[in-house]
Amino acid sequence: MIPFNNLGFVFKHFGSIIYSKPILEDLCLFLHGFTDKESVLDIGAGTGVMSEFAYRCNDKLKFTALDPAEGMLKYAPAYLEVHVGVAEALPFEESSFDAVFMGESLHHFNNPNMAFKEVSRVLKKGGKLFIYDFDSGTFLGKSICFMEKLLGEPANFYKPNILKELLEEYGFVVKVNHYKWRYTISAYLQE
Repeated sequence: MIPFNNLGFVFKHFGSIIYSKPILEDLCLFLHGFTDKESVLDIGAGTGVMSEFAYRCNDKLKFTALDPAEGMLKYAPAYLEVHVGVAEALPFEESSFDAVFMGESLHHFNNPNMAFKEVSRVLKKGGKLFIYDFDSGTFLGKSICFMEKLLGEPANFYKPNILKELLEEYGFVVKVNHYKWRYTISAYLQE
């Protein structure tokens, strides 16, 4: 297993280099139209890198971060309300959030289906979901998947089209954008 509890400093200072400009633009488009009364949950937040980028797009939102590694969360920005926990058992009430982010975290979940069930539960009707991850259908994506499996990680990498179908089963309307060996998904939960 990757010792995430001991890697917070590294991810805090170097984690942002894997977020390319098109992915950040997708995130800002995703947040367009949100008001200062809306709340977002960053699942698998690590040090809060994705929330930091989202904050630059819209600093009026209420940000909440969740990660199983307390050692990562201690490097999160002060404006994040942090919680230690896992995606498969979210410690929040039903319909708590207007949006959910998953930035390079989905492939670490032990049970992605349970995680999506939980996301559907905590999202308000019409709520939005943003996912950024590596495309396991590409050479680099396959390489990253292989390395993570060697390190004992769950490595539940999805091809974007398979993930789209899975999310649709949970009631999401899904749009996929491809960026070489990465992808983003912008989705909303049907009312």
